[in-house]
Amino acid sequence: MDKISSFTVNHLKLIPGVYVSRKDKFGDVVLTTFDIRMTSPNDEPVMNTAEVHTIEHLGATFLRNHSIYGNKTVYFGPMGCRTGFYLILHGDYESKDIVDLLVEMYKFIFNFQGDIPGAAPKDCGNYLDMNLPMAKYWADKFLKEVLTDIPDERLNYPE
Repeated sequence: MDKISSFTVNHLKLIPGVYVSRKDKFGDVVLTTFDIRMTSPNDEPVMNTAEVHTIEHLGATFLRNHSIYGNKTVYFGPMGCRTGFYLILHGDYESKDIVDLLVEMYKFIFNFQGDIPGAAPKDCGNYLDMNLPMAKYWADKFLKEVLTDIPDERLNYPE
């Protein structure tokens, strides 16, 4: 079997950033999958499931309610390795096109207060596995260390 595209990226050279993972075409429709890499694979500790789960709930809620990208958001969810998230948008995009959107989203997560959307037994299969303080920590870290004045090396996969 052929490797899927995400397994062909050299994770030993990969640093936190925003990357186009793939583009899928269905007739005239293009779906762009983004690799939102929050930690350095095989180098830094991965995020724990509680904060990943919290970022997923808050990020998906933010994206699906966004005035511009709400109807273009196909999926937002965690990578199994817990080093980041995948975002799939309807449309043909490059990494730099969504930096402002991600800044908005991570600021939303960092500033969020109150009950986490969907964190109730009738709404979620593991509603108790949430950690808002750590989700805020990771959002702030990603904003400051990656998204602010993001250089090209964090927008394009390493060779």
